[in-house]
Amino acid sequence: MPTLVRAVFPGTFDPITLGHEDMLRRACALFGEVIVAVAMAHHKKTLFTLDERLSITRQALADMPKVRVEPFEGLVTEFAVRSGTDFDYELQLASMNRHLRPQVDTAFLTPAPQLQCISSTLVREIATLGGDVGQLVSPTVLAALQARLGR
Repeated sequence: MPTLVRAVFPGTFDPITLGHEDMLRRACALFGEVIVAVAMAHHKKTLFTLDERLSITRQALADMPKVRVEPFEGLVTEFAVRSGTDFDYELQLASMNRHLRPQVDTAFLTPAPQLQCISSTLVREIATLGGDVGQLVSPTVLAALQARLGR
């Protein structure tokens, strides 16, 4: 019987974007299960609470049965896959993860070219300043942003 290969995609997801969703759809084709590990992010000032980020992410990914969304805290070495917006930094993290846990492999997936410019930070900033982020996030996420920002 084949072994289930599980991937973990950790991040803050404040909020989850279409770029994240694109990578997750492709990860589902590669792995038997994909866990979206939503970081507590004690080191960041987030727009949404952890519970809100979990809920929004679960709603946005509801059509992906292979995906499970869970909170996490601590070192990324508990996980196997991490998305990358800054490849050099991600490569450093992958090397350190390999040092800390040699049995954990890191895979890099990038979003489709037209989605590579999207980041949660930019989505938050554009939305906070009243810009239209409807082409950057799913309708579920857009509704949550509009509700949070009073629009």
